[in-house]
Amino acid sequence: MKKLPAEVVASALAVTTIPIAMLPLHLPPWAIFISWAATFAMGGPSAKNLKRIWPTLPVGSFFAFLIVLCFEQAARQFSGNTLLLAQMAILFTLNGLMMSLARQFVMFNFIPGMFFGFATYFGTLFGGFGPVAHNPFMALFAAIAMNALGPAYAWVKERYSAPEVTTHRWWKGWKPEAR
Repeated sequence: MKKLPAEVVASALAVTTIPIAMLPLHLPPWAIFISWAATFAMGGPSAKNLKRIWPTLPVGSFFAFLIVLCFEQAARQFSGNTLLLAQMAILFTLNGLMMSLARQFVMFNFIPGMFFGFATYFGTLFGGFGPVAHNPFMALFAAIAMNALGPAYAWVKERYSAPEVTTHRWWKGWKPEAR
């Protein structure tokens, strides 16, 4: 079977994200692109890399979710500088705990994946994405689901597209290279 150019496969996958963003679910399609790109940034969708990124993405989203819940609780108890100090303590503690999971469990040792999930959760919640805008629980669902699709999209792109050819015309002795 002849494989399609990478641009065709990647663009066809990108098109599938359009309905994802539509109501009623209003899921964050950009979260797919974040974890898709993260998969390639770590070397591509090999079995080893997929085993590293998939467990860490939801960990990051879950810890961001906990931070939001703790910040909301702190805002009910404190104000002003006391609230600021409470939020700093919450973030320091939960962020440190999240990162320490990488030391304790091999399956969580890809810390950048945690931060991709972390950032995705905050973008989803504060951007109003998800079935119920600005709902911490729905944002958690949406962030985890969409981040999980990114590595799958990376795998499909690699599986069904021909190797990419890059040309370095500015390089002395130009030759096309297969990646």
